[in-house]
Amino acid sequence: MCELYVKADPILYESRSRSLRIRGVVTTLRLENQFWQILQEIAEVDGMTTNQLITKLYEEIMDLRGEVVNFASFLRVSCTRYLAQRETRQAPAPVVRALHG
Repeated sequence: MCELYVKADPILYESRSRSLRIRGVVTTLRLENQFWQILQEIAEVDGMTTNQLITKLYEEIMDLRGEVVNFASFLRVSCTRYLAQRETRQAPAPVVRALHG
């Protein structure tokens, strides 16, 4: 089982920083490449750029909670939640067989 994880391409867990403007303030986010890829996928599904998605997530979490202690961690958790929901949506529908009596 561990081979699945340890044989991952090191590029995926290499961190990369990006600067973006959120609510008029330039900020830098540092995430692993894998998470940047997932955020890009989410953004594309929602018809946005990655920066637009991140800004929207920031605004929504601030509106809901009033603060976010670790925004990078919030983004990582958002990515894993997205992947879990994506897997659920892609799961094949159960086959229901009609009973003939």
